[in-house]
Amino acid sequence: METLSRDLSWLRFNARVLQEAQTPSVPLLERLKFLAIFSSNLDEFFKVRVATLRRLVKLKKKTRAKLGESPKRQLRAVLAEAARQQQEFGETFRGQLLPELNRHHIHLLNEAELSAGQREWVARYFEEHVRDLLSPVGLDDTLHHLFLKDQAVYLTFYLSQPRAAKGKAEPERVLIMELPTKRHGGRFVRLPDEGEERFVLFLDDVIRVGAAGLFPAYQQVVVNAVKLSRDAELDIEEEVSGDLMAKIRSSLGKRETGFPARLLFDPDMPQEVLRAIKQKTGITDEELVEGGRYHNFRDFFGFPHFDEPQFQYPPRPALAHPTLPRTGSLLAAIARRDHLLHPPYQSFDYVTRLLREAAADPRVSAVSITLYRVASKSAVVKALLKAAKHGKQVTVVVELKARFDEESNLFWADKLQRAGAHVIFTPPELKVHSKLLLIARREADESTRQYAYFSTGNFNESTSQLYTDHGLFTADERLTREAAAVFGYLRDQRTVPELKELLVAPFGLRAGLNVLIDYEIEQASQGHEAYILLKLNALQDEDLIAKLYEASRAGVRVELIVRGIGCLVPGQPGLSENIRQRGLVDRYLEHSRVYVFAHGGTEKVYVSSADWMTRNLDRRVEVAFPIFDEALRAEVRHLLDLQRHDNVKARDFENNFVPPAAGEKPVRAQEATYAWLKGLKRRQHATKKIPPPE
Repeated sequence: METLSRDLSWLRFNARVLQEAQTPSVPLLERLKFLAIFSSNLDEFFKVRVATLRRLVKLKKKTRAKLGESPKRQLRAVLAEAARQQQEFGETFRGQLLPELNRHHIHLLNEAELSAGQREWVARYFEEHVRDLLSPVGLDDTLHHLFLKDQAVYLTFYLSQPRAAKGKAEPERVLIMELPTKRHGGRFVRLPDEGEERFVLFLDDVIRVGAAGLFPAYQQVVVNAVKLSRDAELDIEEEVSGDLMAKIRSSLGKRETGFPARLLFDPDMPQEVLRAIKQKTGITDEELVEGGRYHNFRDFFGFPHFDEPQFQYPPRPALAHPTLPRTGSLLAAIARRDHLLHPPYQSFDYVTRLLREAAADPRVSAVSITLYRVASKSAVVKALLKAAKHGKQVTVVVELKARFDEESNLFWADKLQRAGAHVIFTPPELKVHSKLLLIARREADESTRQYAYFSTGNFNESTSQLYTDHGLFTADERLTREAAAVFGYLRDQRTVPELKELLVAPFGLRAGLNVLIDYEIEQASQGHEAYILLKLNALQDEDLIAKLYEASRAGVRVELIVRGIGCLVPGQPGLSENIRQRGLVDRYLEHSRVYVFAHGGTEKVYVSSADWMTRNLDRRVEVAFPIFDEALRAEVRHLLDLQRHDNVKARDFENNFVPPAAGEKPVRAQEATYAWLKGLKRRQHATKKIPPPE
């Protein structure tokens, strides 16, 4: 079966991010941000995926053979493509963006390019704003071991040519310190304008200007930069499981906990400095990687804006919802009908408002929620804390294995436990990736009614402004009853719920998808219209890819919109000629997942937290929820169709832009989505203030 390597597929996605930085129609400072995103993505890719491949290469030959494709061959291909992209990245920055910045009178200087007046200003700035932030540590006999933080930039100082003082010269020295980016308030310093010309300097270069004053006993002070990347955990659960997984872990032994490191260093760094760092950290030549003069390009997220609106995307304020009230009770509105929410086009505040209303409502008895990633100053958690304080039964499923968010999640879990909430941690072998909220309320007739919010995105106010998602507010018993059953499973982690409407991993999603695909195959074999439309972040699971190939061979039309990893190869004669795939990269990160099946003319539409990856289907709790309301189902389909017909930001499987056909108008899905949602007429009952339910 023909598939594309998961890692090479991911690199194709990051190449699409780089394409946005290369696109002249993207505002100038947004292009810099896309370079920052590309760099940040690649950092994580090396920490996780490249690190994993390097470990697998070290396995015994017999164990490696069971993995299928050779890890050594995969690693060579991945490193070659990553190197090609990094070269293209550098060419894009130096050959396109720096000249474009200069053309707009913005100059990113280094310390050697400063005029005498600018150097004097920078020296004063260093004394007033930077000097007190510095605390270099000597790499000498007094220091036994040097620990470098992961992903932090460090500056090294090589002090030579000592000035003789009273007949005794100081020895040459090597010192190191973390670049104080956070304490300084950013990586860049804006210099005074000169007419219409504007100037920016790296904080690194401000320190280079002031370095001589730090060490007056030396005539020469050479400043260079290094960055250490520590490898993350072994990440092969998507490829293998069971006995083979245990054998691999056993074979790797201590190597899994003694994470290898990769040190990026300035090629102009003196050998004396490099030797001292290796000696004090234990890093070997194998982990040394020659980099550039500056590291952590993701700091360009903080590049000065210059108050120039044309350099950024135009403001796009979140829209008021057409059927949810601006004021008054959200619970009452949900009791009357279902509502779809589409962050970031519509405000995520409806979710936090619902939680605050539930916390304050004396008739609400319980609130249950799953938390995967939350904002640093989470309004969601604050509402849950308030609910607990008001005596509600608050149940919070906190995922401690959300990569790179473990510390934040532990912090909020502790706060919730202290407030009296029942906090549930999942077992090591299971991640809870579903996004569920369930509220139990005693109604006027003393019956208990449940209200739910199902979503494709996290309960996170920050990412809700950047990620496109769909969320469903509902009091439909068909869905709320099954949501309660899912929470019951999460509480005891033993009783698998019996579900009819929701497709829930790890016990029903895969089987449910197979049934739906098989029905399309049967319809096609009988000559009926059959199609499958999928919008995913990732498509990697080999069994479902094989099932889609089977559907294509049977004549089922399959359309894929895949943002990231896409291992299926479309358009192959006799295998996938009925499959078309495209991906979108634009202002917002596409994050929603939608599954559509023709189903004999009575189309089925599911919205989900789950990508079609083995880990999501077999080792995570994921929920795909149907859209029952006919108008809302049409709403999801219309938004999906805008993406299907995008001819501005869409790329095909080979990363070629999909241009408009002859006579076809340009369609940019994200802009069209905002315009369409803005034009939705508010329904009459939603224009009035809705009183709280009795």
